[in-house]
Amino acid sequence: MTKILILNGPNLNLQGRRDPQIYGAETFDGLMQRLRSRYPGVEFDYAQSNVEGVLIDALQQADGRYDGVVLNAGGYTHTSVALRDAVSAIALPVVEVHLSAIWAREEFRHVSLLAPVVVGSIMGFGMLSYELGVEALLSRRTEKRLCDTQQGANIITEG
Repeated sequence: MTKILILNGPNLNLQGRRDPQIYGAETFDGLMQRLRSRYPGVEFDYAQSNVEGVLIDALQQADGRYDGVVLNAGGYTHTSVALRDAVSAIALPVVEVHLSAIWAREEFRHVSLLAPVVVGSIMGFGMLSYELGVEALLSRRTEKRLCDTQQGANIITEG
């Protein structure tokens, strides 16, 4: 079974109440129910912390336990070299997501320290950003299996 960790950073524990005009009114309980219903063959875990070190620990502990991580680092996206280093230190694919389009907001949000070390970034689609992140991880996993199979076939047929 595929296992995916949804990992959220600071202030995302307030989702549904904090600036609903920017972030929407849906909660993560609702999102997790929807993900589990839509992807019955995937085991999802959810974690959120306002503490940078806890997020780093969660990423390090995810390595070898999960097939991928959907990460919304919140404000740490723009400030945390340590979180960036943690993402680059693990072997898991990590998809960066954001509820809002960070380039359409304040200038200090325009830089993502994570973007160069994640497999991709999805933003601006509200809670749908998480579903798109899951889709990206699942399709990446399928493509890898197809490539591995095709490479194996090519190796066999070339001899």
